[in-house]
Amino acid sequence: MFSKHRADFPTLNVDNPPVYLDNACMTLRPNPVIAAIRSYYEESPGCGGRSVHRYANIVSRKMINCRKKMGALFNAYETDEIVFTKNATHSLNQVAKGLSWNKGDVVLTTDREHNSNLVPWLQLEQEQGIDHRVVKSNDDNTFDLEAFESACADAGDKLRMVSISHVGNLDGVATPVKQVAKIAKDHGAMVCIDGAQSTPHMSVDVQDLGIDFMAFSIHKMMGPSGMGGLWGRMELLENMRSIQSGGSTVDTSSYDSMTWSKPPSRFEGGLGNYAGILGTNAAIDYISNINLDDVHEHEVSLNRVMTSILKDVNGLRIIGPQDPAQRGGICSILLDNIDAHDIAILLDEAADVMVRSGMHCVHSWFNEKGINRGSLRASAYLYNTEDEVKLFAETLVEAVEALG
Repeated sequence: MFSKHRADFPTLNVDNPPVYLDNACMTLRPNPVIAAIRSYYEESPGCGGRSVHRYANIVSRKMINCRKKMGALFNAYETDEIVFTKNATHSLNQVAKGLSWNKGDVVLTTDREHNSNLVPWLQLEQEQGIDHRVVKSNDDNTFDLEAFESACADAGDKLRMVSISHVGNLDGVATPVKQVAKIAKDHGAMVCIDGAQSTPHMSVDVQDLGIDFMAFSIHKMMGPSGMGGLWGRMELLENMRSIQSGGSTVDTSSYDSMTWSKPPSRFEGGLGNYAGILGTNAAIDYISNINLDDVHEHEVSLNRVMTSILKDVNGLRIIGPQDPAQRGGICSILLDNIDAHDIAILLDEAADVMVRSGMHCVHSWFNEKGINRGSLRASAYLYNTEDEVKLFAETLVEAVEALG
């Protein structure tokens, strides 16, 4: 379905290209993104939004266009609700530390959150006395809507925020965000989602979901590293503090006071990653010309191939539901007696297959279950092929049988 797109990725257009299955961490970049970054440095290396010379004006216009395209991609209410950040972690910290909290305010997360959506709330619990609570998932890692409703009811009028991953980076399991948001709103809470694993793989409409904030990472969307974004409802952004104050965050200042800029400038302090923003502009163009529903179906079909080979192998256990349709493009595997890092190194060196090993920044889930080896995670994207995932799965089986 997407075979023609492989030609757009220089890392895949070499003799004997490696099998890259670490897309949940970072995707490969197509030629237009690389060209856009190069063009900034070679053709218009100016300071967007500040200087008025021709270099700066070119960058400023492209920044405006990028923000508009990103807002359109997620169906934001208005363009200025899109904030450029370094990554989803920065975005989630801006939400957590930019809002005002009272001691005892309840924040709900789940037991499968990336550290980006766990540690900021733990920090607020330590420093400001919020009440962070964890909603446990079902045994197969799917979202427990009944447990969530009960947690909301138990929190009562203290419930301020529900912050959850849209799709888990541990296992690819999606959260029914629209239902979650409705329940949370019925209890008077704000809703923030970590969209790092959903925005590259499916259509995301923030208005339809009924949420208040969404964090995302451009480096998982075929864009540059060091680039992410935050969408938030304007009425909330207007009352939120910046966690990176300085240049561009104020309209004016004196020795004893300042006037804050309106969003999004308020949250984009300091010299911007202009090359990254221009690369993001190209990435949004690229992803906007692809049917993301087809991307999701392609990833599921590849996961079916991996799952069919691995599901009955002794010494292996796939994390999450057995049905690949519930895990998107992620196949995360627990190994009984073999270190995941050792297998990842073996796959790279012996078969040119690149996967992720470890705890994937979801230490809490592994530690809760007493699993200290982590897991092996293969994550597919639009440019991966059936032959590639077969090579991964079959090589893994051979390795486990030889070493187990």
